Amino acid sequence: MGFEYDDQNIFAKILRGEIPNDTVFESDHALAFRDITPQAPTHVLVIPKGPYMSLDHFTQEASEAELVGFMRAVGEVCRIEGVSQDGFRAISNAGRDGVQEVPHLHVHILGGRSLGRMLARET
Repeated sequence: MGFEYDDQNIFAKILRGEIPNDTVFESDHALAFRDITPQAPTHVLVIPKGPYMSLDHFTQEASEAELVGFMRAVGEVCRIEGVSQDGFRAISNAGRDGVQEVPHLHVHILGGRSLGRMLARET
């Protein structure tokens, strides 16, 4: 499967400093910032700094350092935001059926309240 990254997506522009963000954490391999339309008291997006479209793209093509750096950033955001104790949800949507809105890998870290069931069952 080929991946064609669009370097004009909003997260690419944020990484280039063209669009401001409310940074929570930054490392060599990841940037984490508050979602502009939060769905929970804590709603932070964690994105890799490399041009990866989705989780599968990232896991297939990222270097070991990028993989580790990104996952450590997710853990650090959970620590900073204090959601580890009571729980949180980490969501990464991919592609059309996953309802991915921005074609750059991002993990939503949501917490600060009970989030209910993840998916409703189809009848």
